[in-house]
Amino acid sequence: MSSSLNHFIAADPEKCIGCKLCEVACSQAHSSSPAFTAGALNAPILPRLYVVQTPEITIPVQCRHCEDAPCANCCPVSAISRKNGAIVVETKLCVGCKTCMLACPFGAIELLPVYKNGAPVMQAVLCENGETSMDEVPMLFAGKCDLCSDRKKGPACVEVCPEKALSLIDPSRMKRERNIKAAMSFLNTSQNFS
Repeated sequence: MSSSLNHFIAADPEKCIGCKLCEVACSQAHSSSPAFTAGALNAPILPRLYVVQTPEITIPVQCRHCEDAPCANCCPVSAISRKNGAIVVETKLCVGCKTCMLACPFGAIELLPVYKNGAPVMQAVLCENGETSMDEVPMLFAGKCDLCSDRKKGPACVEVCPEKALSLIDPSRMKRERNIKAAMSFLNTSQNFS
């Protein structure tokens, strides 16, 4: 087993108000367009997490960065791998086959269009006879939370949540803190046995 467990984001449904600022921040963190254009035609909001709202619960759903990630295990082109404590998609390698979407037990992967210079990257349509047609469709990739691995401040969704409903969890640090708490608890109770 790895000595360093993958980080992940935990959401508190008691705090989430469903404002979707996390979705906007996520989309902007992965966009090359200026922030003030978020949601415009040339810069649509394409988050890698999704706020689910039902009468019972409101909570963002995103990748859990599984230790034995089913999405990475099934990717036929090895576009999904572990890097710096996160499960990430190498967009340039992804062929949009949807295998990872089927494998993800959380439904945290969605095919998103590839954008370059504010426009979707187009690709030719493959016909049933194996030839390409003159028609073009947007190129797609497996979009999922990557913990904003390119951001120095960490995940954008955690930073902007007005209710602090999102937290970046470091399992190794959490384990250390729990071990210290347990040791301190033992210290307090062991005095009763003397």
